[in-house]
Amino acid sequence: MSGFKRVLLLGTGPTSIQLAATLKKQLNCYVGISGRESVRSEKVFAALKQSSHLIRVSVQNEKHQAMAGECFIDQVFKGYGTIKGDWDTIIFSVTTDAYMDVLKQMNDELLKQVKCIVLISPTFGSNSLIRNYMKRINSDVEIISFSTYYGDTRWIHNQPPNHVLTTGVKKKIYIGSTHDPSENIDRLCQLYEKLGIALERMQSPIEAETRNISLYVHPPLFMNDFSLQAIFGELDTKKYVYKIYPEGPITQYLIREMLAHWKEIMNMIGKMNIQGINLLKFMIDDNYPVRPESLSREDIENFNHLEPIHQEYLLYIRYTSLLIDPFSEPDKEGKYFDFSAVPFRKVFVNKEGYWEIPRMPKEDYYRIKIIQGIAKYLNVDCPTIDTFIERYERKIETFTQSHREELLSHAFTVQHFAEDLQMICSEIGKSITAKS
Repeated sequence: MSGFKRVLLLGTGPTSIQLAATLKKQLNCYVGISGRESVRSEKVFAALKQSSHLIRVSVQNEKHQAMAGECFIDQVFKGYGTIKGDWDTIIFSVTTDAYMDVLKQMNDELLKQVKCIVLISPTFGSNSLIRNYMKRINSDVEIISFSTYYGDTRWIHNQPPNHVLTTGVKKKIYIGSTHDPSENIDRLCQLYEKLGIALERMQSPIEAETRNISLYVHPPLFMNDFSLQAIFGELDTKKYVYKIYPEGPITQYLIREMLAHWKEIMNMIGKMNIQGINLLKFMIDDNYPVRPESLSREDIENFNHLEPIHQEYLLYIRYTSLLIDPFSEPDKEGKYFDFSAVPFRKVFVNKEGYWEIPRMPKEDYYRIKIIQGIAKYLNVDCPTIDTFIERYERKIETFTQSHREELLSHAFTVQHFAEDLQMICSEIGKSITAKS
């Protein structure tokens, strides 16, 4: 049976506001929204209450008007334990490391009624995790994984947090389901077509989860000594994520680690009988294109078969080609848009008074620890991934030692995510057995 009649969104960030507006506008769903109680979410709940549950979405680019608009959310729940009613579809719009915490707060009776769970921005193994948890409650539930969220949505400065801005929209997204055939995926394909986004079906949810560029580029970009010094406030000047050293972390050594990291993940997914990806082609065709004068189509298509030094050379060219937006209009001085000027966010004191680590690399820590655990389960060596984790954990331990008298969030604790890994690997093991 098709869902998307009564849809519950989990999470109160900008993505949830955009999704709620899209579901209302394009599918005319009955929409509820819930989030944890915190200082940040309190402002969202207050704005929703003051506006009688009105939300607004603006877009930066006129061609994305299908995503803009305003509407009223039907129900709002403060705290996941307060959710009531029957919901045919639940959409997770929280960070991947919070999936289990959110599910455990929800009522089992409510989860028994759910027909479909959608993971908007999962990581490698998220679908397996949810499937393992849900099998004792509702073994028939369909669980859908997207490769990533379809846009870039943020709060608007000096506006109440029921109003968001979508600044960019992806051209292509991947999707996979535990059910085949799937009426829900048919419905989502129709929805994404209205938004002007190509949606490619994969054979399994975990295959869709491998089509997230963050898996391949975030650990090398954020878990190197230079970036960690910038994030943990040890450098005096502003540094930028996508710039060449010394403005940013990109060196021949970072590119070498990026290549090795990608190969380690390819070894893992090969053991799981999942089709691999051409990293350079994925970067250019599915993410940010470069001009053909910078990288030839022949080199892009043949990337997987080239020698490592040639692959490193092409990846380095890709990043230097995107120091500026090669498709922007130059100004009178001949300067193009400074595409790579994305500053590192530094550790900060949050609204509760605790030191906190920015979402990048905090979210990447969970992502890469899960990948490391799956690699060990599959008996795949991952020395580059091990190195990223060692660097990051050494840095949070050093920061903890130097801030003993201050309040630190849980993000400063070395974690193992053993429960999540046990559940994920249990499902992966079943999948491999079924295929062999």
